[in-house]
This record gives sequence, structure tokens and C-alpha cells, in this order.
Amino acid sequence: MDAIEVGDLHKVYGAVHAVDGVSFGVRTGEVFALLGPNGAGKTTAVEILEGHRRRTSGRVSVLGCDPEHGGRELRERIGIVLQEAGFDEDFTVRELLRLYRGFYPRRLAVDDVVELVGLVDKRDARVRTLSGGQRRRLDLGLGLVGDPELLFLDEPTTGFDPSARRRAWDMVEMLRGLGKTVLLTTHYMDEAQHLADRVGVMVAGRLVAVGSPAEIGGTARQASVVTFRLPAGVDPASLPDLGGPLVTEGLERQVRTTEPTLALHRLTGWAVERGLELPVLTVAHPSLEDVYLDLVTPAGVGS
Repeated sequence: MDAIEVGDLHKVYGAVHAVDGVSFGVRTGEVFALLGPNGAGKTTAVEILEGHRRRTSGRVSVLGCDPEHGGRELRERIGIVLQEAGFDEDFTVRELLRLYRGFYPRRLAVDDVVELVGLVDKRDARVRTLSGGQRRRLDLGLGLVGDPELLFLDEPTTGFDPSARRRAWDMVEMLRGLGKTVLLTTHYMDEAQHLADRVGVMVAGRLVAVGSPAEIGGTARQASVVTFRLPAGVDPASLPDLGGPLVTEGLERQVRTTEPTLALHRLTGWAVERGLELPVLTVAHPSLEDVYLDLVTPAGVGS
């Protein structure tokens, strides 16, 4: 059984379909990233999964429970890291973690969590003295202290500097290694590409793509780019058909094609027949960000 199962989920506010027939599953032990522009319906969908918002219709199961009726039993098994959380400013980091830890039957040691989120030097500091990035790390700690089976992360590295962001990534990878299930929302495509086993892209309330970053990034929605440089004195007019128009970029030439293997075969075969060595030869496939930007544009949604 999947950790999360969603079937034909709808959430309607008057004439607005915030979530419009969404279906997907999140496998136990995987990291699943939900992507989409502001207003796409991500937050509404996740709040329904967390049990904080009622659905209009559809089927939802989280750890085998309907989140609308899961109550305390479900809440003790999940962790939630909101995009913004309010803290009592007078607590120290350690005191706040100890307080939250008391809410759960299964829990991690406070000092272990402090070390995990990189706040060892701030464990006795008052919350009011923490920087924005340090508060974000405390958010993560509060989500982890109950040793959840499933962790919801909403924009987990917003406000992090590069080193803190990398530590957060390491932590998510460690959670995967422990068999935890993680559902995260993020606007950082490199974060989704690095962390997620699979991603789902939401646009205007609908799920328009689901798959691994490689599967989505490798779709034929956008062409790959073959870049090469000819040896001095070679006439480009003698080149074979590479499946697209040639574009000159300084000393290099590029061709965009949805069949990069065929283009490479023709180009390298042509070079070998003439005893030529190409000084530069690269292939750049569409990244997850490239395809995401294509998906979230009106033209991309309709194509």
C-alpha cells in the first residue's frame, strides 16, 4: 500500500476549482516533490492530505487513514514543516524541541535533533535571537522530533544559505535512508532534481505530469541540443542532415533535435568517414527546469 493515495481529488470554492481531479500516489519510503507556480493548488492539496482542509470530493488515504477522520492517531505518525511558523520568542531552541517532543508517543532525542538540523551552537539561544535561516532549521527540527513515518515539507530551504541548504538536502536523504516517506513542495528545480524520487507538476488545479525527474526532464516536449566544433578549414556545407537547422554560436555550431542519438550517429559517422576529430562535441538534454517552465506556460499546458 502506498503511504499516500489520492484519487480524483476535487476542492471547489464557488466557481473556482482549486484542485481539479488530481490523482497520484506516494510510495512508502520515497521522496515525492509537488511542483507548480503560485496558485496551482499545491498548498490546498497538501493541506487536504494533512487533514487541515476538507475536500469537496475524491478519495484520499494517508498511512491507511482518511485524513479528514484520522484524528490523533494519524497526527502522531506524521510531521509537518510549514512555510512559516510562529514560535514563542522566549523559548530556547532546546526548550521548544522538548515541548514539542512531549506531544508524541514516538520521539527522537532533543540533542540528536539539534545536531541533525545544525543548531548545536544555538541550542540554548532564545528563539528571538535566531536568524531567518536558523528559524527555518528549527522548523525542520520540530517536524522531526516526533519521529514521523511521513514528513510534509513546505518549501523547506527557503531563506537558507548554500551550505545550510546542502545540509538540509543531506538530512532529507538521510530520512529516505531510514525508510521515511517525504512529500515536499519547492520552487527550486535543482532541489527537486536532487532530492526527489518522483515529482508531480500541478498547474491550475490539475496534475499535468508525474514521474521521476529524469523521466519528466527526458520527455520530448523540448529538444535536446547537440553542440560541436568543426576542425579548421572544414566546410560546414558538407555536413549531413542532423534533424534541425544549424545555429552558429561563436566557433561552435548547435542543432536542436528531438532525436539526439540519430543526430550524433550521423555527425560522428560523417566525421569518421573523413578522418576528422571534432574538437568539441556535447549533448545537453532538457533539464527538469526546462520542462517545468514549458509545462506551466499556457502553451505548455495545452500541448
